Amino acid sequence: MDFSLTPEQQQIRDMVAEFVDEEVVPRAAEIDAADEFPWDLVEEMSDLGLMGMPFPEEYDGAGLDYHSYAIALEEISRGSGGLGTVVAAHTSLAGNMLNAYGDDDQKSAFLAPLNRGDDVGAFALSEAGAGSDVPAMQTTAEKDGDEYVVNGDKLWISNGSVADTVTLFAKTDPDAGHRGISSFVVRPEEDDGFYVEGTEDKLGDKGCPTAELRFDDMRIPESRILGEEGDGFTHALETLNGGRITIAARSIGLARAALEDSLQYAQDREQFDQPISEFQTIQHKLADMDTKIQSAKLLMHRAADKKIRGEDFIKDAAQAKLYASEISREVTNEGIQIHGGYGYTKDFDVERYYRDSKLNEIYEGTSEVLRNTIARRLLK
Repeated sequence: MDFSLTPEQQQIRDMVAEFVDEEVVPRAAEIDAADEFPWDLVEEMSDLGLMGMPFPEEYDGAGLDYHSYAIALEEISRGSGGLGTVVAAHTSLAGNMLNAYGDDDQKSAFLAPLNRGDDVGAFALSEAGAGSDVPAMQTTAEKDGDEYVVNGDKLWISNGSVADTVTLFAKTDPDAGHRGISSFVVRPEEDDGFYVEGTEDKLGDKGCPTAELRFDDMRIPESRILGEEGDGFTHALETLNGGRITIAARSIGLARAALEDSLQYAQDREQFDQPISEFQTIQHKLADMDTKIQSAKLLMHRAADKKIRGEDFIKDAAQAKLYASEISREVTNEGIQIHGGYGYTKDFDVERYYRDSKLNEIYEGTSEVLRNTIARRLLK
């Protein structure tokens, strides 16, 4: 596939890159150390229209195509992996759920504030016993008059402790397997019975809180259901398919950061009376790092192109996410190796890129699950 950016896409890339260089990169180490949600940066991104990039202007979105969104998320993640996850969970998951499956009233009430950045979104699917095995979820939503009563727990919820709007999955028919799962909109500040049990102390992805949520007889009006009862499993899978494109973007952003730092370091660091960039071993590492990044970009944009065209992009998104996530770990690892002992210290950013990159192989479809998905599409 031959892919070149349009003038508008170049403008988006340059604008976001400038913002990241000026505002995010200087703060990234602080965000990582403090592990606190960067409210001020989210507000600045809202002012730039970066919290509702791929959604219609009718609902206060920016109306960008999925290429532009992926490009912007790549740049944001280049500056901070945690901030990249904040935007991806907010947009690719919560926002995409509302945009795809909400009715006009739901979009006006819940999607528009997300797009403006007035609200932060989260996507509550995973549970302690239901990660890749979605139908194993235990959270239930029982109809009671014109309300649903929700009970259960969710785990690993990005933005979960700070979200104003949560798209929630629960079983409305516990005996129907995946056909009994439905999706809802939850408002933590409004809905009694919504509790944040705590947030995880993670290896990386700092600044994006990963929360455990509990629902104790939480009552929500029936107007909060997305689509019909039993649609939730399909909603989850289709949303995750689109989300995988942007996890590929996060992966590429982190890999690019490692390459850019390594290029600079290799030319500055001298050993045996010459820059280490003069050694063929280092040159080969840099060449392999860039080749992997460029290959991942093509896979990402191929998946985005098929999504935009309305074609089947499930395999393409799985391949983009699988490959980009794995080369992200490999490239950031090589970045540490090029930096030598310095790369293993917090004085240099490459150790943070490495920690942040590992998550890409786990969330929104583990590498093992994605290989299953790809194989099924090949054998179909």
